Amino acid sequence: MSAHIVLENISKFYGEVLGVNKVSLSIPPGITSLVGPNGSGKTTLMNLMAGLLQPTRGRLSVCGLSPDDPEKYFRVVGYATQYDGFPRGLTGWQFVHSYLRLFGFKPADTERLAWEAIDRVGLRDAAPRKIAGYSKGMRQRIKLAQAIAHRPRVLVLDEPLNGLDPLARAETIALFKELGREGSHVLISSHILHEVDLISDQVVMMSQGYVVAEGQIRGVRGEISEQPMQVLIRCDKPEHLASQLFQHSQVVEAKVHADRAGLLVRTHHAESFYKLLNHIALNGVQIESVAPADDDAQSIYEYLIGAEETTK
Repeated sequence: MSAHIVLENISKFYGEVLGVNKVSLSIPPGITSLVGPNGSGKTTLMNLMAGLLQPTRGRLSVCGLSPDDPEKYFRVVGYATQYDGFPRGLTGWQFVHSYLRLFGFKPADTERLAWEAIDRVGLRDAAPRKIAGYSKGMRQRIKLAQAIAHRPRVLVLDEPLNGLDPLARAETIALFKELGREGSHVLISSHILHEVDLISDQVVMMSQGYVVAEGQIRGVRGEISEQPMQVLIRCDKPEHLASQLFQHSQVVEAKVHADRAGLLVRTHHAESFYKLLNHIALNGVQIESVAPADDDAQSIYEYLIGAEETTK
């Protein structure tokens, strides 16, 4: 059985309205973030992978299973929507426990799995309370508990960090990383791009229904050869270093960092630039650190899509 999520030329149209178009992906286990502004197709793509929508064209399989066989498919997929929709009057415990009963687990196993999921999201004390009295962050976490309760191999989570306070956010991110290490697929949609850098093994960037880039963030950035790469150099003599760098064609721009303890350099030729920097470091400039300054999702998305869309 394949361990990947495979989409082959998937398109989804709502009448004449485009949801996603001609998407082909092979997603390995780990944490994958779907990134893009509202309306880019993230939720449509997640609903397709969750088996809640059928594609207009193309073929999809999750760990070798097709949504056309829902009884088997939904045993390996867990899903949490970004929208709240809870049966009236249910407690957190009842919400998770009643969902597990649909899978036909034995009563003892149903109870054990429900408490296990509730504990993993830190809601044991709140579990007997009605969800109607939960905060936004608690509602997010009880949806996550339901999604993981049957121990799926694939988690599809639409904006799962919305509404979480800093502590709950850190704990939830730690849970995602733990699930990724266990070999699960954790698919997360987000438009808060700095979070993607913290949690993702790979990223899929979307715009207007199309996938515009995919892969590890550094790999995606490296494909954008027409855009200069920005490098932050921490050193003892930034002005002196800048004067030396300007003598070489690899450097497009160099400016002293605002804290006067480093230099921001833009280059079209990263590999040759790093070799040049090694040579300069042997000639009187003490370089403390060198790091790409735009290997983050926000920078990459602006390169690919344009800053205007990221602010919508």
